[in-house]
Amino acid sequence: MAKVTSKLQVTVPKTVAKHFGIRPGDTIEWVIAGDAIRVLPARIRQPSRDPAERLRLFDLATARQQDRDASLRLKPARQRGWTRRALYTRARPR
Repeated sequence: MAKVTSKLQVTVPKTVAKHFGIRPGDTIEWVIAGDAIRVLPARIRQPSRDPAERLRLFDLATARQQDRDASLRLKPARQRGWTRRALYTRARPR
C-alpha cells in the first residue's frame, strides 16, 4: 500500500517499479478508468531514424514476411502499383 503525502505525491512500491522498469526520473501516466485509477509507465518514443535505416528495416521485415508466407505456402501478395522507395519520396516532411 502506498500513502499519499500532503503534496499529493505517491511512492511507487519497489517491486512494482522493478517489474515495469520504472526508475527515478521516469514519468508515469494516470488514467481514470471508471471508479478506478490506472497508473501506466509513460510510453517512450523511439528516436526517429534516418531514411536509409528505415528502408533497411523495411527490407528485413519484408524478407521475414516472405519467409513466413513461403513456410505457410500462401499465395504471394498482389502488387499494389507502388514500391517501398515511393513511400519515402512522395511523403511530405513532418
